[in-house]
Amino acid sequence: MSIDWSEFTSIINANQKIVLTSHIRPDCDALGSELGMAGILEGLGKDVRIVNGQNTPPNLAFIDLQQRIQVIGDDVSTTDLDQTELLMILDTSAWAQLGLMGDVVRETAAKKIILDHHVSQDDLGATPFKNTQAEATGRLVVEAAEQLGVKLTPHIATPLFAAIATDTGWFRFNSTTSTTMHVAAKLIDAGANPTQIYGDLYEKNSLGRVKLRGRILERFNTEFDGRLIYTYVRRSDFAETGSLPSDTEDVINMGLSVSGTEFAVILVELSSGAFKISLRSCCDVDCSTLAEKFGGGGHKAAAGATIDAPLDVVQQRVLDAVREALV
Repeated sequence: MSIDWSEFTSIINANQKIVLTSHIRPDCDALGSELGMAGILEGLGKDVRIVNGQNTPPNLAFIDLQQRIQVIGDDVSTTDLDQTELLMILDTSAWAQLGLMGDVVRETAAKKIILDHHVSQDDLGATPFKNTQAEATGRLVVEAAEQLGVKLTPHIATPLFAAIATDTGWFRFNSTTSTTMHVAAKLIDAGANPTQIYGDLYEKNSLGRVKLRGRILERFNTEFDGRLIYTYVRRSDFAETGSLPSDTEDVINMGLSVSGTEFAVILVELSSGAFKISLRSCCDVDCSTLAEKFGGGGHKAAAGATIDAPLDVVQQRVLDAVREALV
């Protein structure tokens, strides 16, 4: 799916006060895309705010050293956004992923647009600019900079490199193409430092994060001669290990590192008691199709959903669906 960049640039050029938002439980693609886009728009002289429905995870705080990203209800109220002319939603097209910003999206009088690479999409009342073949929303933001005629700077390039690198598993997922590497090279040439970014991401773990990962790994179970691997996290695990819910990010990929595995599942209990379901595939089974069965979505190789039910019920429902797909 190609993006109509002429329409995108026309909308940007027609609006001055712009608010950027993304999904709750934000990852580097969400945060990096917001920060990169903010730098681009400010390069055009726009008045830009970044407002999310949830705090930036502590382990990703390095990406926002200037603390640009605000949280609705904490740092900013809905009335503070009344003068918004354009609301841009990045890296999601789902109501369930907007958190408290969902109310802002519903009620705003501003023009609304989406810049995203996910397959699934709700009707957010916004004009979508989507390329589901893109490996990361960060890649689309780089393309937006080119279309808008804004030169990449270290301030813009650094978060965008983090966005693309993390959504491609540091360039090892099947979504990585020669175009990905060309875009990454542009960002490095513009000032992104891969060594520093990698160190900030993966070499500054808290002790709690490491202990939590130990529990998750210990609970791994396999089926189908090792093709399916799955695990879970309870709310109590966070307090007992001194970790945070955000410390579960990316650990599912460790399941796929086990020789012979083709599909990985992790169930993470949220503060509400519901379970966040994350699915990863390195075979023909489509994660997004499975996630949609539970009201979620994503990509073929990675998707998720939330199910409000006890662990045994959630595990049975999800694993049964995966088992059927793997047969």
